[in-house]
Amino acid sequence: MNLYQSVKLGIATLLVSLGIASCSSKHKREPEVPKPQGWQLVWADEFDRSDIFATGDWTKIPRGKPDWCNTMSDHESLFDIKDGVMILRGRRNDVLPEDPSQHLTGGVYTRGKRRFDLGRIEVRCKLQAAQGAWPAIWMMPHKGEWPKGGEIDIMERLNFDSFVHQTLHTNYTWHLKIKDPVPTTTAPIKPDDYNVYAVEIHTDKLRFFVNGQLTLSYPRIKGLENKGQFPFGKDFFLLIDMQLGGQWVGEVRGLDKPVEMHIDWVRYYQWR
Repeated sequence: MNLYQSVKLGIATLLVSLGIASCSSKHKREPEVPKPQGWQLVWADEFDRSDIFATGDWTKIPRGKPDWCNTMSDHESLFDIKDGVMILRGRRNDVLPEDPSQHLTGGVYTRGKRRFDLGRIEVRCKLQAAQGAWPAIWMMPHKGEWPKGGEIDIMERLNFDSFVHQTLHTNYTWHLKIKDPVPTTTAPIKPDDYNVYAVEIHTDKLRFFVNGQLTLSYPRIKGLENKGQFPFGKDFFLLIDMQLGGQWVGEVRGLDKPVEMHIDWVRYYQWR
């Protein structure tokens, strides 16, 4: 074998090895979570591109008065894609001197772009922790004032918790303050790794999951339609945001570097 052949063989071997390593790395990100049986995948975003917004499915969440969005910003440092993962950040505001907010946070949603009704939403995500960090994955209706239109909180994590909150809000649970059936739960997670958060929206119930394990089932109760007990099963949009601070999570402290959400994929299934 001459020198040219040796170099060529070496390059080929290296490329094959890199390909295997890449596949192995991608495979290692996948947890041992069973695929949902009886469901058909109808839409997914695997984030295998260089621009989060290139598909037209996502928009940056604008700033608003509620504390879940009162530090939202469109600054480019809050949004990124690397190796097939969407990254949303919260950081100290040392980049926009004209902005009075002490912190800046990034969030995206599908409002006006993509709608979800009956089906199953799954999001695979890894969360960084910080005092005052409040990452969330949730759903709101395209039409209807809050809380009559309903709200589905697929995942909310506070600070350094090793568990997440999963909750639904309606007129029935919020204004009437009726907690039977139970509208909220907590579920353990792998705090430093990827976890899969899911909700199934049926005509007669909502079902929440973490890593394939059922965590909460909330039924529709006949005869309570006029009280807004179950306003689900219609067009909702999806929100993913890396918020900092708020009445529930508390003040932000010790944030010497940005805190991140890493979203591996989002998948939407419908029943076959």
